Amino acid sequence: MTLKTQQSNQNLLWVFPKEDSHLIKSFVTEFNIHPVMAQALISRGYRKKQDVHQFLYAKLLYLHPPNLLLDIDKAVKRIYDAVKAKEKIIVVGDNDVDGMTGTALLVDFLRTLGVKAYFYIPNRTLGRDSILPDACSYAAEKGCTLLITVDCGITAGPDTKHLLEKNIDLIITDHHEPTEKIAHCIATLNPKLFNSTYPNRDLTGVGVAFKLAHAFINYLVVIGDVQADLIDLKRYLDLVALGTIADMGALTGENRILVKYGLQHLKKTHRIGLLKLIHVSEVNPEEITTVDVASKIAPRLNSLGRIGDPLKGVELLLLRDVQEAESLAKELDVMNHERQKIERRDSEDLEKHLQHHPEIFTNKALFLSSEMWHPGIIAILSARLAKQYNRPTVIVTSDDTIAKGSIRTISEFPVLSTLKENANLLLSYGGHDYAAGFTIDPKNIPLFQKNFISSVNAKLKEKDICPKLRLDAEVSFKDLTFEFLESLSLLEPYGMENPKVILYAVATQVLPPKIIGKKNLKLSLEENDRFLEGIGFNMSHRKPDLMGKNLKLMIAFTPQVNVYLNKSSIQLQIIDFQILNETENQQITPAKES
Repeated sequence: MTLKTQQSNQNLLWVFPKEDSHLIKSFVTEFNIHPVMAQALISRGYRKKQDVHQFLYAKLLYLHPPNLLLDIDKAVKRIYDAVKAKEKIIVVGDNDVDGMTGTALLVDFLRTLGVKAYFYIPNRTLGRDSILPDACSYAAEKGCTLLITVDCGITAGPDTKHLLEKNIDLIITDHHEPTEKIAHCIATLNPKLFNSTYPNRDLTGVGVAFKLAHAFINYLVVIGDVQADLIDLKRYLDLVALGTIADMGALTGENRILVKYGLQHLKKTHRIGLLKLIHVSEVNPEEITTVDVASKIAPRLNSLGRIGDPLKGVELLLLRDVQEAESLAKELDVMNHERQKIERRDSEDLEKHLQHHPEIFTNKALFLSSEMWHPGIIAILSARLAKQYNRPTVIVTSDDTIAKGSIRTISEFPVLSTLKENANLLLSYGGHDYAAGFTIDPKNIPLFQKNFISSVNAKLKEKDICPKLRLDAEVSFKDLTFEFLESLSLLEPYGMENPKVILYAVATQVLPPKIIGKKNLKLSLEENDRFLEGIGFNMSHRKPDLMGKNLKLMIAFTPQVNVYLNKSSIQLQIIDFQILNETENQQITPAKES
């Protein structure tokens, strides 16, 4: 069931969980978990005991065998031949964190095998969106006879001719959606290939790279090669976690296992450059979380791909010299501050444009274009607007000859089919259903804009663009104990497709609300003689709604442990609230679906 109220933050549409008392009882009995935890698992789509067990007690043992990836045997054989013949190999990665970490992983792996391995990351500009031509020239210059892509290459198409002309073999490892034409190469590793049966379509680029390394080690074991004993694949999991989190990979199934164990290795990583990066990011490596990676560490690496030289990102991950690593980590920190300045400038310009053109919101999609915005920032801007306004969002920046666009969308509108329908207007395109990019001749922008908006307007309903708050379970204050909060850690690590648990309860406001730190709202709440404090970040503007006495509220929140002066207490991080008994207009608590 859903409920929408005028008192709700940003007019959120509350989506209540479907309850199944029989399944709750079954999970509670089988796994000895709290009924609220059982309900949360059901709300997230878990129905089978086997799936619940693998989720709660995820182990590396549960990873899918790498040989399930199509063509991986061909890739392994070609690399093995290259190792034995002492060929030089180049790894070419995309210019984001996923590409950097996957590239560093394979280069480190190949060098451990004794290979002379090089790497190349494109420093893309508006005028050059292709990767292979420049990479091919660099590979030929170094005398490489095998090129392996990471997080890119699936749409290379005609560009493979440059490699054929120079007798350089190609192995593609990627996770983006393929177009109709797959590049001619020795092997194409991608869980999204049309005929792929690999169980996890959500592997990121670094995840596919890890699978290739895993398959190679398995091959060495089968043939009895002693080198297999020299390489511990677990030492690459820190890179896998970093790339998967940064690329917003779904943290369910196999990805969640890789990130769960990857975070453990990230906390004790021996990569000097990564340690220095963690330090300049002001993160405690022993307590590192997915939030730290996504909000502090990854942006510093990503800043290189947006406004700097992404090659330095791979260099940092491979460095073994302490002084060089420290210097480069500081350079990344400075670059990130510069990126933030550009981002603030372009964000302010975008917001002014939206304020001056409210008619934009008559459509269910946002499509904005300017020659002023930095091409390295538009992906950040499109993601922010898509989340803020819950609409498919296209941001385009251009010069006189070529334009570059970034698309972020909502679950109700996957974009790749629309891009395919408009392929005749685009120079190139690629990505995922929910995050894509394209290049286009500036003269084609108006028609593409018209077609895109028309497609969105035709397919989406008004309710689709209304921001939604999905609730996991109802809870009583008496159940919010330290033991219960500790049990919630079984659901970690949190991230895409596996967000923090959001619970809800009906409580009475027993003291007037307070404003803390200018923007935050502090609530004093009571339910069944249990008193708890709630904190609503950036919710100070809603204080006037709460000035009545003994207001009954329905609150949506995430419980957390708050430590103040070495004393721990349970606090509610308020996500949203609804007033249930105003003096003149009493509202009725909605019944939940069962």
